[in-house]
Amino acid sequence: MGSDCLTPEWASQPCLIGIDEAGRGPVLGPMVYGCMYCPISYQSSLASLHFADSKTLKEEKREELYENLKLDKSLGWAVDVIDPRELSAKMLAKNKTNLNEISHNSAMGLIKRVLDMGVLLTEAYLDTVGDPDKYRIKLSERFPSIKFVVSKKADSLFPVVSGASIVAKVTRDRALREWLVEETGEDINRNFGSGYPGDPETKAWLVQHKHSVFGFPSLARFSWGTCTAHLKGEVEVSWESDEADESGNSSKRQAKLSRFGFTTCESRSEEIESSGKGRCKFFQARKIQQLTQF
Repeated sequence: MGSDCLTPEWASQPCLIGIDEAGRGPVLGPMVYGCMYCPISYQSSLASLHFADSKTLKEEKREELYENLKLDKSLGWAVDVIDPRELSAKMLAKNKTNLNEISHNSAMGLIKRVLDMGVLLTEAYLDTVGDPDKYRIKLSERFPSIKFVVSKKADSLFPVVSGASIVAKVTRDRALREWLVEETGEDINRNFGSGYPGDPETKAWLVQHKHSVFGFPSLARFSWGTCTAHLKGEVEVSWESDEADESGNSSKRQAKLSRFGFTTCESRSEEIESSGKGRCKFFQARKIQQLTQF
């Protein structure tokens, strides 16, 4: 989503880009990375557009500035909306991708998207994720033709990053308001507040919509510690493993939800676990076998 459907007339001029995110900390909803770009010759005019760090602006003002920048022919913008399920899947996978790396990849993806449109990017300004110098070096190695400025509070220091901050924040706010709830088996309300872990409305929503087996609706980020804490003491699930090694024996131990951040409030002395063959004791005791055909 963005103004990237057509290459702007000024694309061949030296341009700068600002990148920022919204929704890094919430336990609910997507994380959104936004960018804004323009000719360097237009940089002096950005101050007159009254962009500022989106967190310092009221919602009505953010919406107004967002609509204004969309109409400005000298500005381009784009967003990357990262679904909460994608965040959880990457952070809980066997080969985990941490949130910083997800953020870096999203920012670099936006830069590549704008470059692929034919925009001549020569400068880029970003709010840091992790160590600023390491992040800048990483970006420079990927895009050696671009001069990078990576700074803390970049959304307050550089108007082009402030514009990107507004793009990201408005996109996330609208995504939450218009979120299509996929789970239909439960009565799910939309009074989830800001989505931040400390928000009383968000806390109440998590408690109300917690399922003892399936956890939370897909709006929630299962990889967040807030979700893990809420699921303590719920139903423990063990997975059967029948994958055989080259010798014909199944040597892999079955996976448990505790591997993925879910824990129970008390341990059982006779815990259901896999044997050396990877079979759950429940199935072994009953001599239950899998069938490949009937």
